[in-house]
Amino acid sequence: MIKGVIFDVDGTLVDSVDLHAAAWQEAFRHFGQETDFAEVRSQIGKGGDQLLPVFIPPNRLEQIQGEIEKFRHDLFKDKYLSQVRAFPHVPDLFNRVRGNGRRIVLASSAKADELAAYKRIAGIDGLTDAETSSDDADKSKPHPDIFVAALDRVGLEPHQAVVVGDTPWDAKAANKAGIAMIGVLCGGFAEADLRDAGCVQIFRDPEDLWRNLEGSLLLKD
Repeated sequence: MIKGVIFDVDGTLVDSVDLHAAAWQEAFRHFGQETDFAEVRSQIGKGGDQLLPVFIPPNRLEQIQGEIEKFRHDLFKDKYLSQVRAFPHVPDLFNRVRGNGRRIVLASSAKADELAAYKRIAGIDGLTDAETSSDDADKSKPHPDIFVAALDRVGLEPHQAVVVGDTPWDAKAANKAGIAMIGVLCGGFAEADLRDAGCVQIFRDPEDLWRNLEGSLLLKD
């Protein structure tokens, strides 16, 4: 029986993927690295530890990783965070999931302060049982660390939980943790890519999942 639902946040509960891509692209430019927006966007869902090596040569990355991550974090908070909006019916979805006896855990590659802001934006303060952020994982997605930490927070085994996320990186991390995943398309990743990465079910967005909850893995006995 499914006892817990682990929700990704960026691109799943809040519309932030393009904003993160823009912030990373601006940060790269600040450090003299030109990048293509679409290529950066395709990597969103990873934390900085996994995203940066895609664009920065290893010898240079060792010198600037901490500096560029701090710059990106501050830039996003100051310039882009105010533009983040919640997808419709996220609180309704959470209330229905909780009403069916499932525990809810947030698992995000964001920093803890960004995650707190997202909870306010999505209107889900008080509707979660636990949360994990990049601070709780040695390696970010597609490594499974963040989802393993989420399971530990609520004392569940992998077969007792389902992940809801929007990126292939979420799916790869969930699969490595042994957890089934539902994909949502609102993050802008292709359905075929989500299925190829291991998603078992696909829904349009949180509203679609809310309206069709009975047919989802979340209510599997």
